[in-house]
Amino acid sequence: MSEDLLRYDLMIEAALRDVVRETLESVARDGLPGDHHFYITFMTKFPGVKVPDHLRKQYPDEMTIVLQYQFFGLKLEDDSITLAMANPMDLLAIEDIGLAAPEALNLCNSARMAVEFLGSPEGDLALAEAVVYMCLAPKSNSVYVAWGAVKDDVESTRQEPV
Repeated sequence: MSEDLLRYDLMIEAALRDVVRETLESVARDGLPGDHHFYITFMTKFPGVKVPDHLRKQYPDEMTIVLQYQFFGLKLEDDSITLAMANPMDLLAIEDIGLAAPEALNLCNSARMAVEFLGSPEGDLALAEAVVYMCLAPKSNSVYVAWGAVKDDVESTRQEPV
């Protein structure tokens, strides 16, 4: 068999990396359109990968995440991709409880710290307390709704003189 001097396999690999990079750059700039989502699988032991300890214990070799709605801070560097995943309890505290009980977000952060510090099962009680609090807390999405209205107003009047 003859030697492949052109190395099509490397060309295809480089082209796929470029497609992924260009797509992620678009997502970082404009967000995900509609109901699009990405499955990203990565090696948790790869040098430079930073994963919370409790997740590293649960997924010691590799992990798959789905990017759709609950991520932020997507940054692309020449040799790395960084993003943060939103905690569903944080989203509940911010979007649904909001100013009706502004301490809800602090309680979520405290519960997460307790889990990271104590581990399971001891830290699980802090999460349970936070969940019960969130269920019983008064709800208000007034800031969420107002922020949406502000963004819509800015977009619709962007071309008007100041």
